[in-house]
Amino acid sequence: MKLCLSLLSISSLLFLTFCVSDPNTSNLQSGDFLFVSAKQENLSGAIDKVTQTDKNHHYSHIAMVEVETDSTIWVIHAGTKNGSERVSLQTFLSYYEDNTIDIFRLKDVYHHTIPSAIESAKTFLGKPYNYSYILSDTALYCSDLIQRSFAKDSIFGLYPMTFKDSETGSFNEYWVEFYKDLGIEIPEGKPGCNPNQMAVNEKLEFIERLNAP
Repeated sequence: MKLCLSLLSISSLLFLTFCVSDPNTSNLQSGDFLFVSAKQENLSGAIDKVTQTDKNHHYSHIAMVEVETDSTIWVIHAGTKNGSERVSLQTFLSYYEDNTIDIFRLKDVYHHTIPSAIESAKTFLGKPYNYSYILSDTALYCSDLIQRSFAKDSIFGLYPMTFKDSETGSFNEYWVEFYKDLGIEIPEGKPGCNPNQMAVNEKLEFIERLNAP
């Protein structure tokens, strides 16, 4: 009897531990967006510095969730390491262990756009990451993939890009060196999109912060 009680206690403890460490990944739905927080340095910080909005979000990456019928959770995104890919939620989270991740969701009236958007997103898999951020059919960056996936239903728009620091009004030094190394002019004013801009889209609503499993 004591052994049975001990085993029961251990099982209960393991169950509680699992629940505490993974309280909300089961709430994810197909079509949810994962917004990854920006860091202060390097490319992540440079993106955040020139894409700030009045809402003062600090995101530098966006991805989309696909939940299969067996509850397997996939994430579709365009990342700097592997380009456009579809990976498990656990793999995606391992990429961003030091970041916070927020869940946003389309409002109910727009949910009908999700199935076709996911299928559209899959047609982009395998394309390399677009480091120039100039729209191209051969390479994609993160928000570009999401915008194109929902383009048929006009969920997200394109806007003139800027690479100027909002505080100084001058080109951010990181981007000056970045495009100098690429050997091209800074694409100031060219059409594009970014995570901070998408986060304030009135068609989306914030759900909660995702806790890693």
